[in-house]
Amino acid sequence: MKLGVNIDHVATLRNARGGVEPNVLEAGFICDKLNVAEITIHLREDRRHIKDEDVYALKKQAKTPINLEMATTEEIQKIALDVVPHSVCLVPEKRQEVTTEGGLDIAGQKEKLRKFIKPLQEKGIIVSLFIDPDEAQVRASAEIGADYVELHTGSFSEAKGEEVEVEFEKLKNAAELAQTLGLKVNAGHGLNYQNVHYMHKIKGIDELNIGHSIISRAVFVGLETAIAEMKSLIE
Repeated sequence: MKLGVNIDHVATLRNARGGVEPNVLEAGFICDKLNVAEITIHLREDRRHIKDEDVYALKKQAKTPINLEMATTEEIQKIALDVVPHSVCLVPEKRQEVTTEGGLDIAGQKEKLRKFIKPLQEKGIIVSLFIDPDEAQVRASAEIGADYVELHTGSFSEAKGEEVEVEFEKLKNAAELAQTLGLKVNAGHGLNYQNVHYMHKIKGIDELNIGHSIISRAVFVGLETAIAEMKSLIE
């Protein structure tokens, strides 16, 4: 199991005051140094954290493969086709949300998404779909020809008491189904230093994409240490 580091909130902190500090590219270089699997960045429609220039700079100068999270809009698709990141992860997006609130509805828009991912894959970009651990969504993801699904771990991460095991079983079952259908599996959202050990109990997860908890930890111990600690828990 590998670690993908989401550095969106480095940009969030930068944008809180403007200017260039903390530098997103420097965060990318730290990811390079620690040999993480991917640098994940979400280019939102409202550009609330990552900016267009961050995407281009990281693609050009960072050695680590770029995973671009994106909404299914023509504007962001055009940028992805120009930048050609290693992979993209299609996510739902609402302007008013603080963070991504759930998985993308693949089952309800299969033809639209089938057409949307085709030019991305033709460019050699790996396409992942961010979905809830739901059987219908997993099956629909396979039907439209995605390469990966990224299972939304938010409900699991927020669960308390007996609900933890209930939500964990949903993730485990979805991961098993995805693999039987030929999909590769990533997971992420809300995972932290206390709960990430659960993911070792799910066979076949390729990569965990984690951001907020790493950047939060980095405030106190530095980004290099925060990434190294999470990487050791995962690997």
